[in-house]
Amino acid sequence: MPTAGFVVPRPFALFTVVVAAAVLCAPVAAGDPGIDPNEPDVDPVFAPAIDPALEPPLTPMMQPASVAAPQPQPQLHGLVASPPPTSTETPDGWRLTLSAVNETQLVAAPLTTALSSRSYIVGGTFTGNITGPDGGEIPEGVLEVGYQIGCGVDMSTSNGVTVTGTAGMSPSLGLAGIEVASPGLDGLVPVLTTPVTGGVAVGLKPGIVNMVPVTEKEFRGSNPWVLVSNFQVKIDGCVGQSFIRSFAFLTRSTDESDSVLAYYGETKVV
Repeated sequence: MPTAGFVVPRPFALFTVVVAAAVLCAPVAAGDPGIDPNEPDVDPVFAPAIDPALEPPLTPMMQPASVAAPQPQPQLHGLVASPPPTSTETPDGWRLTLSAVNETQLVAAPLTTALSSRSYIVGGTFTGNITGPDGGEIPEGVLEVGYQIGCGVDMSTSNGVTVTGTAGMSPSLGLAGIEVASPGLDGLVPVLTTPVTGGVAVGLKPGIVNMVPVTEKEFRGSNPWVLVSNFQVKIDGCVGQSFIRSFAFLTRSTDESDSVLAYYGETKVV
């Protein structure tokens, strides 16, 4: 007995089989296409190195801006402190001022081998200033600069080291040590003696201050000055400790008067 049902047409069934086979055999899609194995390898490219010796020099416009380091000031050897300026006023209304800066004092080996010699290398700038009433005349005078050297013991004005001695002959009579039977002069003989004495005397005197002038500057104006640099001062006959200091004298002279102002530096013990 025949059974009723739905019969698919033959052409349609064949089309359905072809579509299903195409879907099953199609490759799966991916986001990354991957690397083609047939593509040749490519080496990485780097920037070529530049030899610094072959680079062109920098022009002034190309130079980087730089700040120069401050240069240190030269140091003064043997620098000593200078006291504050000294000043005075004259009866006729003038004011004198005297000062010093950059003072130096160095102990130097003397040119002689005597232990009593003292030598120093000194320097400094000594400046004077003279001001007066308005309409006054141009000041005139002298600026003197030098050094004082003091000695604990002075041998320069003494006799130094002297050797003393005396010698002589003294005749006399003495006994010869011979026994005699009767008293008389038979046992007496003449005796001659020659006494010699000697000694060493060192002539020393109490301390003395030596004035060593450097220069005397005659000036006409209000601001005289004197520069001393690498100047050697020396004394002889000094025993023991010594002391040195600078001095300056500022003198204003007129037809009727002289006004003198003195300046003394710090005392240095040597």
